[in-house]
Amino acid sequence: MYAITIPEPGGPEALVWEQVPDPVPGPGEVLVEVVAGAVNRADIMQRQGFYDPPPGASPYPGLECSGRITALGPGVTGWAVGDEVCALLAGGGYAQQVAVPVGQLLPVPKGLDVKQAAALPEVVCTVWSNVFMVAHLRPGETLLVHGGSSGIGTMAIQLAKAVGAKVAVTAGTKEKLDHCAELGADILINYREQDFVTELKEATDGAGADVILDIMGAKYLDRNVQALAVNGRLAIIGLQGGAKGELNMRTLLGKRAAISATSLRARPLEEKAAIVAAVREHVWPLIADGHVRPVVDRELPMSEAADAHRVVEESGHVGKVLLVAP
Repeated sequence: MYAITIPEPGGPEALVWEQVPDPVPGPGEVLVEVVAGAVNRADIMQRQGFYDPPPGASPYPGLECSGRITALGPGVTGWAVGDEVCALLAGGGYAQQVAVPVGQLLPVPKGLDVKQAAALPEVVCTVWSNVFMVAHLRPGETLLVHGGSSGIGTMAIQLAKAVGAKVAVTAGTKEKLDHCAELGADILINYREQDFVTELKEATDGAGADVILDIMGAKYLDRNVQALAVNGRLAIIGLQGGAKGELNMRTLLGKRAAISATSLRARPLEEKAAIVAAVREHVWPLIADGHVRPVVDRELPMSEAADAHRVVEESGHVGKVLLVAP
């Protein structure tokens, strides 16, 4: 098969489309012929040499894909050759084939085609596990999403609105904020021109956000805590603004607030399977009913993954960038 490899870390040009050995499904795995994958920030970090795959994972980038099952490994039940699926991966999505643990498989939701489904697994599992399983967002509460026009952000807006929450977002342009509003965002904050703490407090009569989904890490740590409501929950899922920050514990204590920080890629198989099962139970019906949809900015051939990385690094996109396999 062909896959995107990274012979040496570097810029987008470090991504090489070349022939590699076919994967073989092990016990409890299926082989998926990939129709499409999607670009995530973690793929860029891997390309740069900052985020190696966990032990035993595929060395190729790609944390999600969609396609069709072509072979079953030993002990697999409940799936059949020919099933259309999408999958959460620890790596290997930038390839024509990938071996997937059955616990990380999802059927293509009703109402979507198999290619569109590639935009779902990583973002839906990330949002559902952090915003709902960890931070327990409830109807009537306020969620603040940093990077509202990203793949994560566009999904978080929709899922929060679907359960009856109020949504605030930050983004860097009016055009991106307009896209967020179309998806249901209630409070729109241009982080280049406005202070999100001040704007959020004004929009919530001084209360703040019950839950904050943060991709920035250190850069926003202090202000995120300031923006939290009493009993608020800060869920950190990215470190785009650095890994080391200073935290005012007195403010955190005074608000009886909580901070969680999680990653998805290196979790044990059983934890990933539990998240995937929860997503299938709670989110797939929302997609089938049309309440939630993947937001795709553009599609590029998988062999042109370098161009896709440039698009994501320039942050001019809204939603997901897909890579279509030949």
